[in-house]
Amino acid sequence: MAWWGKLAGGAFGFMLGGPLGALLGGALGHKLDQRVEGLPDSVADQERIQTAFFTATFSVMGHLAKADGRVSPEEINQAKAVMAHMDLQPDMRRAAIDLFNQGKRRDFPLDDVLEQFRRECRRRTTLIQMFLEIQIQAAYADGRLDSAEEQLLLHICHKLGIPEFLFRQLERMIKAQQGAYSRGGAGQQQPTTGAPSLADAYAMLGISSDATQAEIKKAYRRRMSQHHPDKLVAKGLPEEMMKVATRKTREIRKAYEVIKSARGF
Repeated sequence: MAWWGKLAGGAFGFMLGGPLGALLGGALGHKLDQRVEGLPDSVADQERIQTAFFTATFSVMGHLAKADGRVSPEEINQAKAVMAHMDLQPDMRRAAIDLFNQGKRRDFPLDDVLEQFRRECRRRTTLIQMFLEIQIQAAYADGRLDSAEEQLLLHICHKLGIPEFLFRQLERMIKAQQGAYSRGGAGQQQPTTGAPSLADAYAMLGISSDATQAEIKKAYRRRMSQHHPDKLVAKGLPEEMMKVATRKTREIRKAYEVIKSARGF
């Protein structure tokens, strides 16, 4: 909460300028600048990255929701679900909604936002991947990925330096996760009564059904490491998104248990 507390308290010196600063400033009714005043570089960097992640996540999500020409109720509910998983305080929730709405505008500077976000992340690939996973999951909010959404996601990948093969892998994983969840009240995804199917479990770990035991364990460890909440927060994930990361590790662990049971190891 340190980064948001400073924003709410008016200490904007360490915060963002550029398009991300303009978006967040618009949501908060403040002008943010690029100066670093009285904070150690490590603290300033961490809080800048957390702020950039929060701002980019919800504004790009709004832009993606409008990709097919209209924002569906499912896409709005998916954005609300992410906010619910983050357990945002009322002022943070209002800012997230405003950022989502700014992203829907025709003049939303997508490429500038992505360029600044990539620059702020400073090659923290696991953090950028987490951002992309959230966007893909938002695109699948209505149960499908249409061509306009797919092209926009590929454009986002290109701007963030993510190869297409990795996008396709993440898409398969998230599609499998969607299959393991049913849609509950208020558009939020709720766990089904059962575990994911074996096919979904393999997809959630990003491996094929003929993977060896060693390959399965390696994939599981890699996926858990990529989504470890403490590691992601250390790299700049806002603390409020720890619950999102924790849920993902729970899904990965459940998929691994399904495969272990089927394979008998």
